[in-house]
Amino acid sequence: MPPTVLLAEDDRAIRHALERALALEGYRVTAVADGVEALAQAHKNPPDVLVLDVMMPGIDGLQVCRVLRAEGDRTPILMLTALVETADRIAGLDAGADDYVLKPFDVEEVFARLRALLRRTGAEAAPPAQPEPPRQSPGRFVEAAGLRMDPQARRVWRGERELELTRTEFELLELLVRNAGIVLDHGTIYDRIWGYDFGPGSKNLAVYVGYLRRKLDQPGAPQLIHTVRGVGYVLRED
Repeated sequence: MPPTVLLAEDDRAIRHALERALALEGYRVTAVADGVEALAQAHKNPPDVLVLDVMMPGIDGLQVCRVLRAEGDRTPILMLTALVETADRIAGLDAGADDYVLKPFDVEEVFARLRALLRRTGAEAAPPAQPEPPRQSPGRFVEAAGLRMDPQARRVWRGERELELTRTEFELLELLVRNAGIVLDHGTIYDRIWGYDFGPGSKNLAVYVGYLRRKLDQPGAPQLIHTVRGVGYVLRED
């Protein structure tokens, strides 16, 4: 079955053009004009991925995202936004979005990001209800620099503190942990996490690294993710 997309965009011309493009690309598309309809459709017929415009009247894309995440819905969400400031993009990530595309956009970029999100969907597993870190089957864990990850359950701890990470944050951190001590360049990270290199002008990776650092860092403990200027990032405890 082709992947299903729920598209919410209040601009009629953009909505119709993107709906046609997605349909031609092989997606089954449900297109709505506002956040209220988006929530109703998401509850009635859960899609494989959502594409939400940030600026919509009434309930905007960020609010839709927050509501779905509060309900425990982990469906991948791609945001469409004309807001270019880093703070605006961080607001979308804080709301639970997995990725974003800036307007005006190239439809091929939208396709690439959707493909990357959908590739990751199949590997996601629901976290177990048990709040304490499981201690059995030690081979399933990945550990480095004081971090302990359970890729199967998508859980991670720094010491005894469990971290709440989005799908993209978890996969970025797992990549760094599995390559602890190795400097990963921007292109490699983009290719492994998003399946697409957005080029030297993109701030997408820097936004996610900053967001991850805020969740990882704790008073009195060393910083774990280090920037290697002009190259990329490395995970190490020093």
